[in-house]
Amino acid sequence: MSDVLRDKPFYDMADAYIALANTQLNEAKPSRVSAAALFAASRFNAFVIAAAAGSKEQMVAEKEAAVAYFLDQYEKMLRENIDEHLARFDQPGS
Repeated sequence: MSDVLRDKPFYDMADAYIALANTQLNEAKPSRVSAAALFAASRFNAFVIAAAAGSKEQMVAEKEAAVAYFLDQYEKMLRENIDEHLARFDQPGS
């Protein structure tokens, strides 16, 4: 079973965000839509970090580890998606 089929709900959620971003391309440049998506992701992830912290002190203590985790995850995902586009770059219709 492929990873996509194993975690279909995850990919469905991601596709919903991408679909929304695609609709915003009618009103804004891709770079602006991308910046808004990055801001939204960072804002939501800051909320997740805050919600998981038991106190302000705990949040302060875990801040750098959380930032490092999200930066690492984003880099891995970005590299994987760029590689996917590179693999299809010269194919018709891509």
